Amino acid sequence: MIRDIIISILWSISPFGEAKVGIPYGLLNGVNIYLVFVTCFLANVLVFPLMMFFLEKMNTYLLRWKFYKKAAIYVARKAKMGSGDKIEKYGFWGLLFFVMIPLPGTGVYAGSIATYLFKVKKRKAFIANSLGIFLSSLIVWATTLLTMKGIN
Repeated sequence: MIRDIIISILWSISPFGEAKVGIPYGLLNGVNIYLVFVTCFLANVLVFPLMMFFLEKMNTYLLRWKFYKKAAIYVARKAKMGSGDKIEKYGFWGLLFFVMIPLPGTGVYAGSIATYLFKVKKRKAFIANSLGIFLSSLIVWATTLLTMKGIN
């Protein structure tokens, strides 16, 4: 059980899954339904301050390397195309909605990058990202539980 909780947490902090994968993994492996929700949600929230630290401190240093700069420009363009108009037009609510959608390419990683690119105030962005993660986690959690009941 501890192993499954740890794997759920690792999925939740991973850019390849976030809580959208961590929650179903934990539920399908028998982790307590409330424990999996809380741990995956909190692990996913932890990503925002880590990403902001990386973007503000490490990014400027790493931009000196051509291969990193090329990848960073690619990611920045994708983030601006995917979320730019919504975040610029709707601000806090656009960011919250963008992070809330439980689809690949949305979530706290993209929300953190958008926060950095569009110079959204960190406190406001943290609240929008946290609420978005909560709502996304709630959607995934409820959908997974209902699906599991339907299978049984």
